[in-house]
Amino acid sequence: MLDRPEYIRQLKSWQGQNDLIKIVTGVRRCGKSKLFELFQRQLQLDKIADDSQIVSINLEDLIQTRKIGLTEDTEHFLVGYEKLLDYILERLNPQKINFVFIDEVQLLRDWQKVANALRLQKNVDVYLTGSNAYMFSSDLANSLGGRYVEIKMQPLSFLEYYMAYRLMAGDTLRTRQDFLKFGDFQAAYEHYIRESGFPQTLKMLYDRQHISDYLRDTVYLNTVQKDIVKRFNIADTNKLDAVVKYMFDNIGNETSVRSIERGLNAGGHKISVPTIDRIIEGLLDSFLMYKCDRYDIKGKQYLDSNSKYYVADIGLRTAMLGIKDMDAGHILENVVYLELIHRGYEVSVGKIHKGSKLVEVDFVAKKSGGIVEYYQVALNVLGSELLERELAPLEAIDDNYPKFLLTMDYGSGENNGIKRLNVLDWLLGQV
Repeated sequence: MLDRPEYIRQLKSWQGQNDLIKIVTGVRRCGKSKLFELFQRQLQLDKIADDSQIVSINLEDLIQTRKIGLTEDTEHFLVGYEKLLDYILERLNPQKINFVFIDEVQLLRDWQKVANALRLQKNVDVYLTGSNAYMFSSDLANSLGGRYVEIKMQPLSFLEYYMAYRLMAGDTLRTRQDFLKFGDFQAAYEHYIRESGFPQTLKMLYDRQHISDYLRDTVYLNTVQKDIVKRFNIADTNKLDAVVKYMFDNIGNETSVRSIERGLNAGGHKISVPTIDRIIEGLLDSFLMYKCDRYDIKGKQYLDSNSKYYVADIGLRTAMLGIKDMDAGHILENVVYLELIHRGYEVSVGKIHKGSKLVEVDFVAKKSGGIVEYYQVALNVLGSELLERELAPLEAIDDNYPKFLLTMDYGSGENNGIKRLNVLDWLLGQV
């Protein structure tokens, strides 16, 4: 089973705080269920819990939900939260702390009533997974009384992929230091962007057709059908696919609903603005894509138009669009964006004036505690003109927060306080 130590550490940091519901969110098939299995095993290895203290429910498991007595309503939600609550309560060990895990909780209507009832039990520690941000709408969040923490999970980061890639390829090295010392990072990166960071695809290593079929038929169709088509009652899935492919094809470009409408109409797809708007909402809520808003660096305020969008997994984009036009620059930018949010940053696109010209900083990355970092991403800056162009937006910023230029060029350096780093070294945490 693939280890996910960073997420295990996050779960362990909240373990024992029974007054808080722990909710792991992320795109379908990113490894949330396996994470719970790993965590349950860790609880047992650490002698914190035995089998009698662990109750695990998967709401996608038809056999288990039927055994509990849950049924499906006309809107495809599971109903009968009282039966689920009774089922769990009957299995609790009254003499010990119990750990309750419920997978894909958003499938159950009124799931928050179950979560709250369990949270109020003094001897119950509650863990949930969810594949849709809609579950955190204001009404639902309020119904939990703010008594929850969200752990945001993604498909494999490049570092996680690289470590697994070496092991799956039969490598005998066992430590992170050895892997990084003797690694062919460029080859691993090419596999990462052409194949996928979804954990299941590692079992299909090098079989790109098998991987593409899995990403399209299992990850994409499953997510779209359950989280977008049913929720928004979209009858024409061809229109939905057209919007998705347009969005995937335009990662890293400033995008608006109107620009999507114009682009699709020019290609022969007549899709209304409200339909496009609903599809984008569905893509964001299902974590298939992320929205990166623009930020006025000098004015310190967010701008409400022409955001950028990034896909949750480059391999999924490759499966949907093919590899004939890989758009290497925007793909690298997408990978850096995913790494920044993986590291816990809130990320936006920076705008700032350099003289009379408005220039763009690829990423403004913020963390709690006042941490701010600026990033520019480019394939290479081998010529002086290229280097000057990429440095210019960072040089226009007059504060003292760290500034980085990430490229595929070998080695590192510094220009006027701006650190130039090899992006693969940065992704692997070596710099």
